[in-house]
Amino acid sequence: MTRYTRASSYEPTRAIIDIGSNTVRLVIYGGPARAPDVLHNEKVTARLGKSVAENGKLGQRASAAALASLARYRTLLDLKGITDVDVVATAAVRDAVNGGEFLEQIRALGLSPRLLSGEEEAITSAHGVIGAFPRAEGVVGDLGGGSLELVDVDAAGCRHGTSLPLGTLRLPGLRAGGERAFGQTIAKMLKRADWQAAPGSTLYLVGGSLRAFARYAMTASGWPIDDPHGFEIDAPQAQALAKVLAKRKPETLMPVPGLSSSRLAALPDTAALLFVLIRALQPGRLVFSSWGLREGLLWDRMAPGVRVQDPLVAGAAAFTAEYGIAAGTAAMVTGWTVAARLPDVAAGTEHLRLTATMLCLATAMVEPNLRGDLAREWALRKRWIGASPADRAMLAAAMIANTGRSDLPADLAPLALPEQLRAAQAWGFATRLCRRFSGNTAQGISGSSLMVEDGTLVLAVQPQIAVLVNEGVERDLKVLAAHLGLKPEVR
Repeated sequence: MTRYTRASSYEPTRAIIDIGSNTVRLVIYGGPARAPDVLHNEKVTARLGKSVAENGKLGQRASAAALASLARYRTLLDLKGITDVDVVATAAVRDAVNGGEFLEQIRALGLSPRLLSGEEEAITSAHGVIGAFPRAEGVVGDLGGGSLELVDVDAAGCRHGTSLPLGTLRLPGLRAGGERAFGQTIAKMLKRADWQAAPGSTLYLVGGSLRAFARYAMTASGWPIDDPHGFEIDAPQAQALAKVLAKRKPETLMPVPGLSSSRLAALPDTAALLFVLIRALQPGRLVFSSWGLREGLLWDRMAPGVRVQDPLVAGAAAFTAEYGIAAGTAAMVTGWTVAARLPDVAAGTEHLRLTATMLCLATAMVEPNLRGDLAREWALRKRWIGASPADRAMLAAAMIANTGRSDLPADLAPLALPEQLRAAQAWGFATRLCRRFSGNTAQGISGSSLMVEDGTLVLAVQPQIAVLVNEGVERDLKVLAAHLGLKPEVR
């Protein structure tokens, strides 16, 4: 299959160095403030937390690997001219008796590390989830190499954050005494932390090991989306899979695209922890998030006016601007096509319809031989912050209809309801009609309107631009009208 990719022209604006228990990572961000793009992402698996779990100290070899990577990161940032750098250290450095000495060595490199407390780490990760899922309500669980952070989230914010010594580097030792003892240990930790959740709530899961579990579940079920961000699974289904995986040896697990051998090797331990957590917290569903601690740091610095923006619209506007699509033009086209909205189905999805319009308009700026793959590449594969699986399916349906096709691939059906897909197809057909008729010009859009009158879909056109109506426009109007169960008319 032909793959279409673009080179980002975004300027790097900010960097975050995350000194974790398993990896030391540098991420450089650019693009829109509300939905930043990752322009550079690299890590070194230093495993700082391994020796901390064994003897309470940062090992010399792990520390040397971490410091070497940090020296590289510092030089890269200097060469790129990036001065806005946030350096944070978490569980391994926090728990190590020689953590203070290690921080001094980092300062000697010219970096300014900040050591997060367990509660700060939990709250910051929760802020990342809130940024990715603006209406998040439930429990955030962030699993790292050295610890598991839990925090309640709802419309009022975050509360009751706690950090438990249940990181992936500690799990093999904790499981050595058997599954029963393992479960009892976790139950005691939760009780000591005075931590419990409301049964039936949503459990938002953060961390590479938990996303590995999501990838495995997605592959096993034939899920049509390969990005684990936003993947949802019912708690009983997740618990059943976790129970099976916890008993498996890593070498017997099926290979999963995009999943490293180290993540696959740690999957049984992660599954064992997840099984116990589901049993203890009794969530109704699990939602996996690629936004966590680092994005929480970005969220903490966002201006209030930026936070209230819709992340999906902000990300799509920046993405399609690179194809010459102005946000104002897309808004005009969206307003023009409002009559194509099916009753009730699209209520409250104005942001999604605007996003679909922007993507549909952008596809017309791409070479024709590449357009056939864009619905899958852009809607189902690109990481959209703020889009649910159903949203992605609707974006794909709209983009396919925008090419003039009425057939949809079968793998969209598990993601969205039939009426949602039909509504999205109407958006795509209507955008195609507007684009063909007006050429996306302000005069063409403002000099015409689309409306429904007595079972008829009417394209009303001012006399001075009536010449824009041609056979192709009439054909697109007919297709849209038929989709809506209406008769077409040009007036």
